[in-house]
Amino acid sequence: MTQPPSQFAEEAPTVQFARFGDPAAPGGPAGPGGFGPTVPDAPEPAPRRGRKRIFLAGGITAAVLVAAGGTAAYGYAGEVPRGTKVLGVDLGAKSKADAAEALRASLSGQSERFDAPLPVRLGERVVEVKPADVGLAIDVDATVAAAAESGGGPFSRIFGSRDVAPVVTIDVAKADEVLRGALGKDAQAMRMPAVTFSGTTPKAVYPKPGKGIDAEKSAQALREGWLGIHPVPVPLVEIHPATSAEDVDKLISDLARPAVAAPVTVTTDRGNVTVPPAAIAKSLVLTADKTGKIDPRVDEKKLRTALAAPLAKVEVAPKDATMALKAGKPAVVPGVDGHRLDTGALTKDLLAVLPKADGRTVTGTITTAKPKVTEEAVAKLGVKEIVSTFTTEFQGGLSSSRSHNIVLVSKETKGAFVMPGATFSLNTHTGERSYPQGYKDAPTIVGGKLVPGAGGGVSQFTTTLFNATYYAGLEDVEHKPHSYYFSRYPPVIESTIYPPHLDFRFKNNTPYGLLIDTSFTSDSVTVSLWSTKIYDSVKTEWGPRRNVTQPQTRYLDPGPTCIETTGLPGFSQDAWRIIRKGGKEVKREKFSWTYQAEPRFVCAKAPA
Repeated sequence: MTQPPSQFAEEAPTVQFARFGDPAAPGGPAGPGGFGPTVPDAPEPAPRRGRKRIFLAGGITAAVLVAAGGTAAYGYAGEVPRGTKVLGVDLGAKSKADAAEALRASLSGQSERFDAPLPVRLGERVVEVKPADVGLAIDVDATVAAAAESGGGPFSRIFGSRDVAPVVTIDVAKADEVLRGALGKDAQAMRMPAVTFSGTTPKAVYPKPGKGIDAEKSAQALREGWLGIHPVPVPLVEIHPATSAEDVDKLISDLARPAVAAPVTVTTDRGNVTVPPAAIAKSLVLTADKTGKIDPRVDEKKLRTALAAPLAKVEVAPKDATMALKAGKPAVVPGVDGHRLDTGALTKDLLAVLPKADGRTVTGTITTAKPKVTEEAVAKLGVKEIVSTFTTEFQGGLSSSRSHNIVLVSKETKGAFVMPGATFSLNTHTGERSYPQGYKDAPTIVGGKLVPGAGGGVSQFTTTLFNATYYAGLEDVEHKPHSYYFSRYPPVIESTIYPPHLDFRFKNNTPYGLLIDTSFTSDSVTVSLWSTKIYDSVKTEWGPRRNVTQPQTRYLDPGPTCIETTGLPGFSQDAWRIIRKGGKEVKREKFSWTYQAEPRFVCAKAPA
């Protein structure tokens, strides 16, 4: 304990108190108080002199109490004890609020010190860590609270002095991420345990310990060493996965092997669904989390994919509300509810029966599948007027195979509805366009020459649809002009299609719904788009043709697949789509293409 100043020791009178019950003390057995000043054995003084000494003793006692009270008031001034410092900042005799303000001001003035990169020793390497990246900071309020509690007893608060360590905070997760990244090649990752399947045979992946850092220990090292001696040592430790090799073997014997030993039957009120061992093997997940712990689960998405065919027998997909033309005007078509097996609940029920050899039957629940797009939503999408229409002409009447294909694809596309922000794909919408769908052989370009192919002529409809979207100002996502130029199409602004390699796609980059309407005659096909008109106009300006090349003559083997042509010149050309809105040009897009010269194909042997 700190001793009081010498002047106090020399001037303070010595006052002693008798023990309770002392016969010599007033208030002992003979006195009422039980304690009092001890009086030396001496002749009884005269009464007048005795009163003077009593008054003197009382005066000195009062003086001591007054002095003690003043010193206590001095020591307890403010909430933080006198003599208290944090990082060299004197916070003594201040309120907590004032102390916090003083400490923050000092820290702010030393920002370079506290923001400076911190040298950290990781194994044999020393790296630098930015304090802000790991959340290192001084908690001013917590530090001031600790300083306020640091005074100890009253005497220490009055005369003592102390340095209080700041309260340092850190983001453990961020520190762990930064240090793991800095560890680099010195880290040795754990080999995580797992059980995988080769077909329906379970295979063990046994764990192996790694070398790295412990998040809590490394954070504590940074917290304690930030303001101390550098570099701060962060120990590397051996890290073991939570699952052992014995645990993996037990998992195989108790779950993985019996899981694929037999199918599981799912009963529903719309029929039964059999989950074969192959589907179980594909959806049973026996991999570890980042700590190496394996929590078995059945992956719902993988299960649905593996059960696509069986589920089709009990499920019916819902139909979204859409738009259609009725009496020549757009009208809302209500959505239709569907039926869906609750595979989310099924994954949990499956997991419960997979370890069993018998009783491999669970009850499935068929739920109502609601359409994603409601009638109310469709009604607000602004499908009210034709915003673009485009027509191309063809020859041969409706009896030709080519015309047949054009009409068929236009019928399949009629009524397609594209939501705002959605991308429309012609290949996805119509499917393969093959013989089973009713398409016929007609000339199509393959390998630079015309040959018969299922769906020949669909490119004419593709060009018509492309131009309708082009003049509606919609976003072009994918299109490819023909290799050769055909006069029935506008140059550059046209598109071929050849699944799966070539597609036509556009994006409805408007806030309105888009309804595709199609029609045809004996010599033309038309695409009209219904929505809300956005632009004043969309027009095309073409540049001149350049780099014109002339066709050459090529001879082909005669036969049913040989198609003769007269040949077409090739050329390069540019086209600009000009969009105007509010009386001014708002967009100008450049489209360019180079057409090859189509050879003059002759179905005959080349002359000698």
